Amino acid sequence: MSEKKIILIGGGGHCRSCIDVIESGNEFTIAGIVEQSGKKKSGLILGYPVIGCDNELDALKKQYDYALITLGQVGLSTTRQQLFSRLKQTGFILPVVISSRAYVSKHAQIEEGSIIMHQVIVNAGARIGKNCILNTRCLIEHDAGVGDHTHVSTGAVLNGETQIGSGSFVGSNATLVQGIKLPDNWFLKAGHLIVSEKDGKPIRDNL
Repeated sequence: MSEKKIILIGGGGHCRSCIDVIESGNEFTIAGIVEQSGKKKSGLILGYPVIGCDNELDALKKQYDYALITLGQVGLSTTRQQLFSRLKQTGFILPVVISSRAYVSKHAQIEEGSIIMHQVIVNAGARIGKNCILNTRCLIEHDAGVGDHTHVSTGAVLNGETQIGSGSFVGSNATLVQGIKLPDNWFLKAGHLIVSEKDGKPIRDNL
């Protein structure tokens, strides 16, 4: 069992998936889950205790060094961004967490607080920002870039040299053709295909 104890911030469905990813490796031991203020503080989530609320982070920092944001993101990333800033200000280390069943090229770059889930592929030259979610089976091809606080959903495909701005959401099975650039805070629905750009704006083929 690892000596690195980590707390998870947010106890919903995404948290359960994150637990499964952490358990697939040997780097961290889950100390417990931290819920949002006002939510029930008792009980277990996949066998792990709820140890407090997010208004107790200062006290929890005295016991634990590592934290991961396990609150999900569908649409705006505002809450995840706020949590990220608060955890950094409190002094937590936000590690990169990678499933043992994912492939990440040694030539790719992944920044703090991001999680790479089962069967994700991140190829050479890709750059993943801070506090990102790369969800199950998504593909980040060579030299693609994903901005901070962005969620790339299940089965999405970012082809080579695509760029996604910060705070964005890419829906399940969406596809970006090579070289496409999406701005900050972009929302791309599930299954959509971005085929080209006009006047700097992405064009979908299936609105």
